[in-house]
Amino acid sequence: MKMLIFMFLQIVLLLIFCGRYTIAEKKTHQAKKTYIIHMDKSTMPSTFNDHLNWYDSSLKSVSASAEMLYTYKNIAHGFSTRLTLQEADTLEKQPGILSVIPEVRYNLHTTRTPQFLGIDKATTLLPASDQLSQVIIGILDTGIWPELKSLDDTGLGPVPSSWKGVCETGNNFNSSNCNRKLVGARFFSKGYEAALGPIDEKIESRSPRDDDGHGSHTLTTAGGSAVAGASLFGLASGTARGMATQARVAAYKVCWLVGCFSSDIAAGIDKAIEDGVNILSMSIGGSLLDYYRDIIAIGAFSATAHGILVSTSAGNGGPSQGSLANVAPWLTTVGAGTIDRDFPAYISLGNGKTYTGASLYNGKSLSDSPLPVVYSGNVSNSSVGYLCLSDSLIPSKVSGKIVVCERGGNSRVEKGLVVKSAGGIGMILVNNEEYGEQLISDAHLLPAASLGQKSGDALKNYVFSDPNPTATLAFGGTKLQVQPSPVVAAFSSRGPNALTPKILKPDLIAPGVNILAGWTGEVGPSGLSVDQRHVSFNIISGTSMSCPHVSGLAAILKGAYPEWSPAAIRSALMTTSYTTYKTGETFQDGATDKPATPFDYGAGHVDPLASLDPGLVYDANVDDYLGFLCASNYTSLEIKIATKRDFTCDSRKKYRVEDFNYPSFAVPLETASGIGGGSNAPSTVQYSRTLTNVGTPGTYKASVSSQITSVKIVVEPGVLSFTELYEKKSYTVTFTYTSLPSGTTSFAHLEWSDEKHRVISPIAFSWT
Repeated sequence: MKMLIFMFLQIVLLLIFCGRYTIAEKKTHQAKKTYIIHMDKSTMPSTFNDHLNWYDSSLKSVSASAEMLYTYKNIAHGFSTRLTLQEADTLEKQPGILSVIPEVRYNLHTTRTPQFLGIDKATTLLPASDQLSQVIIGILDTGIWPELKSLDDTGLGPVPSSWKGVCETGNNFNSSNCNRKLVGARFFSKGYEAALGPIDEKIESRSPRDDDGHGSHTLTTAGGSAVAGASLFGLASGTARGMATQARVAAYKVCWLVGCFSSDIAAGIDKAIEDGVNILSMSIGGSLLDYYRDIIAIGAFSATAHGILVSTSAGNGGPSQGSLANVAPWLTTVGAGTIDRDFPAYISLGNGKTYTGASLYNGKSLSDSPLPVVYSGNVSNSSVGYLCLSDSLIPSKVSGKIVVCERGGNSRVEKGLVVKSAGGIGMILVNNEEYGEQLISDAHLLPAASLGQKSGDALKNYVFSDPNPTATLAFGGTKLQVQPSPVVAAFSSRGPNALTPKILKPDLIAPGVNILAGWTGEVGPSGLSVDQRHVSFNIISGTSMSCPHVSGLAAILKGAYPEWSPAAIRSALMTTSYTTYKTGETFQDGATDKPATPFDYGAGHVDPLASLDPGLVYDANVDDYLGFLCASNYTSLEIKIATKRDFTCDSRKKYRVEDFNYPSFAVPLETASGIGGGSNAPSTVQYSRTLTNVGTPGTYKASVSSQITSVKIVVEPGVLSFTELYEKKSYTVTFTYTSLPSGTTSFAHLEWSDEKHRVISPIAFSWT
């Protein structure tokens, strides 16, 4: 009897389990997510006289309840919608559907720079203000805080007649928030709300208003008006100004507190093209995707085809190799470097040693008397207590002490809050090997400072070995003329380019560490919800900050040379960049303090004044980009998705990435085992380029400087003479080499000079 009861219970439990599993499986199967649908408009049936009706009919054929979130007409023919996996699969098989791409969530790549770059004194070389005021910079980000003084439109004339945009109204934002400086503002939330539900307007504004701060910072960096007396708590005081103070700006809010959804990004780019921006700045990125699946690459191609330069951040995945985002060759990909300004903090230990760190703390100082120090890993209830994660510290062991925390796991300022909440009175944040010697200054909520890896290791050794370790913290305010500078930021993402190894990325670096710019009035400078301090300017770091520097400088070039293509502007910025200090030494890598490489800084650090007179440029147009995709073995379908163009690669033509007209050279070479079964016989590869004269007539001579003797580099012809403006001349570079061990890298530079201009291209070798 007991056995029968036991068997009966087993059957009941099994039925319950199976039923629950089936329900869960069914719910999972029926869960909806957002997709971007690319349509082949050329195949629209003649029964439809409007493409929107065709889109709707195609959608309703697989889901009677689905609605279109957005329709796209510039970056793609298509729309975005919410579908189940089964509905998406069914739709993709229908006639006229090019692709059904799942939504991707992208992330933000989170005063002194005009002086550092030299543009504050160069008024005679810059384009006239009326020329620059015709240029409009569009910023795709978290929106804008419109009350900022950086948006003062005093002295600006009427809004350019080419501008077709609007100032959208919404929660805490009305049309009067725009002016002759901020000429437009839009917000895009349908993708976000479809995924996560309606926006909680108690937390963030359903409007172009910036509740995060990131968008206000990037926009005012690119094109903010000059504001005297700017600072953060008295730090970095002076006149804050964007790169292109006379340019107009437009805000496209596509990012929210939880991230940036690809359907919203697509809609933002689509509208920016329609509105008439000249420069598009996006400090946004995600994982590396094929160009026909990456909405930033897809949108940027259409923008480029409309003559719009698109500047993007390289990402904050450094110093890991191959950590880049945004590598399409029609994008300008910007890494980050330091400027000659620091915010020092001094940590004096009980053993008499003093170390210099960095901090933006400007509140009540600690006692001058030595205070007890503890290592977070020793006063925690967690196996990863050394990271100072939320609620991980034991108050009785932390109270009244300075706590040593390590980078990683949560934000730097949040670690300070964790220490403060547990009763700690100060924090020393130390870098590990991943972050190296790079110091980032933060507006902490308690007395706190950051230390590089070497100093941090010495500090930890002292705390571990001394029975009663003590320290004092002191803050040094603002220090100028810091050398060496620039240094490649440790966090700045690095090459090689994993998607297209024969295209060198990043393109260049620009200031991206401890940058002062406009800020939202919604949150304090730490970005933490508990931070009640309100500021008009904030100091933050990231390739998010370097990207808008280049966007603003590109706007200056666009104002000076309205007829130049996006590729010509990018080339001018790249070939006039510099890679050495005045001493002749190569830039340092902030992660290692060793010399950096073109995989770190691309063509070099941007030089605004030199870029205004580059002499020659490497130009490219839509046909060149289509040829690049053919060389990358893209199918006609993939090309159509990426470019919105019907294009079939010519089977009679030999397409090669080596011949794509890029201002830099990435040369992956095979090892001997890859080219000859272990033979040391030399092998040869050849690249070709075309230069366009944008200066006065002149004769340019080629020269090569190289670190490596095992690769012979020959440029033919070695002399190019130009007699007319926009005259084009081509050349080839032949690399003859024997093998080196796999994983080896080395570098060279090719320079064309007429004694007035220096047109410099980096050459980055790698052995695979």
